[in-house]
Amino acid sequence: MSVGSSLYGGSFVQATFDRFTRSQFSNNFPPFLNWRPLTELTHFDDSGNARMVDVGQKPETSRMATASAIIRMKPETLRLIQNQEVAKGDVLGIARVAGIGGSKRTSDLIPLCHPLRIISVDIEFQPVDDSCIRAEATVRAIDRTGVEMEALAAVTTAALTIYDMCKSVDRAMTITDVQLEHKSGGKSGLYQRTKQQPNSRQP
Repeated sequence: MSVGSSLYGGSFVQATFDRFTRSQFSNNFPPFLNWRPLTELTHFDDSGNARMVDVGQKPETSRMATASAIIRMKPETLRLIQNQEVAKGDVLGIARVAGIGGSKRTSDLIPLCHPLRIISVDIEFQPVDDSCIRAEATVRAIDRTGVEMEALAAVTTAALTIYDMCKSVDRAMTITDVQLEHKSGGKSGLYQRTKQQPNSRQP
């Protein structure tokens, strides 16, 4: 057995996780962590080993997810973007194309994601104030698993592209509040973020 597998094998991870939770929290695990036993997480098997979930028996259904992100910058940077005066070109147009491409590469970036048959990707940008842009990506597919990760990958790629296009004039830009806003379809059904939920603060 290799050193890596002996140190980080599934049984070791499971045992360490169980000992930690019992010793630290007993029956009083903080509710804000939304803890679930390791055996209930679908990307682990009964031994605690990582796995790609078998979705072969699930029906193909319509799936949709929307994710958002906030990009904060100097007011002058936003003005340059809106007036298309950034030296590299049309910032939001290129960011939109990059986000679409990012959604289609999700399974290449996130190791346990399934390649999905995406049927549409919509990305929108909305100035929130004089120094902030809100990006939103909506992904649709007809497949056996959801498109939450594809929506998150799309909006993150779009936000990173805005940073890349504008970093020569504003390296202090920040990307915050990357979050799932809505999903529908599949066994778990509808999810809609509310303002009371963590990470749902408005800019």
